[in-house]
Amino acid sequence: MARIIFFGLLTGIFLLFPPASQAQSPAKIPAGLLAKTAAGGQAEFFVILTGQADLSGAASLTGKAKTRYVYETLWRAAQSSQRPLRAWLDGRGVPYRAFYITNALLVEGDRDLLLALAARPDVARLEENPAFDSLRLPAQAPPPRGRSPSTIEAGLAYVNADDVWGLGFTGQGVVIGGQDTGYQWDHPALLNQYRGWNGSAAWHDYNWHDSIHSSFFSSCGSNSPQPCDDHNHGTHTMGTAAGDDGLGNQVGMAPGAEWIGCRNMDVGVGSPATYLECFEFFLAPYPVGDSPANGAPDLAPDVTINSWSCPPGEGCSWQTLQGAIEAHRAAGIMTVAAVGNAGSNCSSLSVPPGIYDAAYTIGALETDSDSLAGFSSRGPVLIDGSNRLKPDLAAPGVAIRSSIRNSAYGFLSGTSMATPHVAGAVALIWSAVPNLKNNIAATETILNETAHHLSTTECAGSGWPNNLYGYGRLDVLAAVEAARLPRAAFSFTPSPLNRPVAFANLTTGSLPLTSTWQFGDGATLTTLGDPQPVQHTYTATGTYTITLTASNAFGQSTFTQTHTAVQLQALYLPLVVK
Repeated sequence: MARIIFFGLLTGIFLLFPPASQAQSPAKIPAGLLAKTAAGGQAEFFVILTGQADLSGAASLTGKAKTRYVYETLWRAAQSSQRPLRAWLDGRGVPYRAFYITNALLVEGDRDLLLALAARPDVARLEENPAFDSLRLPAQAPPPRGRSPSTIEAGLAYVNADDVWGLGFTGQGVVIGGQDTGYQWDHPALLNQYRGWNGSAAWHDYNWHDSIHSSFFSSCGSNSPQPCDDHNHGTHTMGTAAGDDGLGNQVGMAPGAEWIGCRNMDVGVGSPATYLECFEFFLAPYPVGDSPANGAPDLAPDVTINSWSCPPGEGCSWQTLQGAIEAHRAAGIMTVAAVGNAGSNCSSLSVPPGIYDAAYTIGALETDSDSLAGFSSRGPVLIDGSNRLKPDLAAPGVAIRSSIRNSAYGFLSGTSMATPHVAGAVALIWSAVPNLKNNIAATETILNETAHHLSTTECAGSGWPNNLYGYGRLDVLAAVEAARLPRAAFSFTPSPLNRPVAFANLTTGSLPLTSTWQFGDGATLTTLGDPQPVQHTYTATGTYTITLTASNAFGQSTFTQTHTAVQLQALYLPLVVK
């Protein structure tokens, strides 16, 4: 993967303020910021507010209703809670950039400003926004010999993408978002899939955003009004997700999907600010040159490619981006992230966004092999104290052929290259089963359970899942086939009082089912898998209640009925577990 870590600097004129008196305020200030502001120095930093929005209400919604709810809730919460702080900054002539996906302001100032802000009760903490060279690809393997451009790429065939195409599913109806070094939007492999192209004219509003506002070296310049790539990395990753020129270059997993893009790096250099800006754009895209206030959540992508990293060890706090990725998950936007290229040591995964539970994290395999690439980072995650198992899945990531700038094709290696294989797989699954679209938990379970499981005892492993391969190698055909199976159905036949009551589990498919029966007389019975009809003899009189709670890989559903103590005709109860 392209390990990309970036931090952009803003400029402005800033006033000095008297030092704060609260002794505890430096506890909110990272040591790096204190060092940068020593001897009158200035630094750019985030002011993270204490008030964060409650997004739990999105859980009961589906589709774009989830996205609208999250955007509107975050926006309202930020506008309300930031008002006093913004007035305070305005009164002192301090410029700032407001964010809503994480309730924060980006400012620049000296030690006195740091202390004054940290002393405020509405400020949770301050965080750095440094800048450095962040794009790191592993050493490139030579391209395979004897390959024909008219042949489906080896990585796609290895995860059975072509078999899914044969079923008629190519990602249609799904939008993939990519934040990276930018994109050559009119590349032959990407043009027809770009949502901003109608076949004769381009329309970049809501489909493209450039978060690089000050550039001195990029061929794209600053605030590019149309998709532009100054590095190749972004064009390559999007090609693997959705690329196909119709002339034999079948480089993408989901060539029937649409894509939109956001540039979050300047020749491989970015920052927490540029990342957050792209996350905001994807949650509610807005016109070129406009602001998040005019965001359109109905135009949000369904899944995003995140082949970059933001190391805490180089000044990026692991906390800064967590809220943004959790907001995307609440909104039904699936964040597929690279595990990183830090190598073969256990717990070498220590950087966002791959560390987060809310992200679906991908490791890299040798192409045509179930061997983990030597550069692929390993779990468990220790940086946040979670000991979380990562990655979640593995996909081909060595010598991957895809689109590059100047309408060409080239080979790159990295967990960056593995990640778009999985983002494209999500598009294939959701095109096959539209009802699953934006149901991230169910989709992750399908991918996990249908993967070609790879076991190991390394890095605290004891089979699978593990901290090298996660659940194993992506198998998108198996995932699509599992997703298309009926979820759960039950036959219910009540009997006269004091006689057995039978419930037949009619579930088909290989995913296990747990059924919990709660009877009106207080008895409970739990069955696993596909059991034979279960029986319970009632001893109560009058009416009785039966509650069925069924759960499987797709979630949980509950059904309750109350019956009188007479023989009822058999009834059929279809129960879909979503």
